[in-house]
Amino acid sequence: MSGWIEVCKTSGLGDGEMKMAKVGGKQILLARVGDRYFAADNRCPHMGGNLSAGKLEGTIVTCPLHHSQFDLADGHVVRWTDWAGLMATAARTLRPPRSIRMHEVRIEGDTILIEGW
Repeated sequence: MSGWIEVCKTSGLGDGEMKMAKVGGKQILLARVGDRYFAADNRCPHMGGNLSAGKLEGTIVTCPLHHSQFDLADGHVVRWTDWAGLMATAARTLRPPRSIRMHEVRIEGDTILIEGW
């Protein structure tokens, strides 16, 4: 799949909202913060949580499973889990922190497009 793919209308995503869209059999997280739109892989790289079911504060998305956090501005890890002590060390050792994969977004009229892969 390549080129730009329509995923949603801008009216379908309010400010501060997230939703999941299926694109080519893959789950994509769509989010809107102000007049900026973001697209990322929807599955948390820690344990596969559904990020679109998590919480969005500014550009930070929190996974509903283990509260890993990612910045949608570039996908980097803000917090790998909210565990402490030995559990946090084990989580980082067994599954080292990984950013979420971001997808380029373009708006044409009232249509949200993401770049194909």
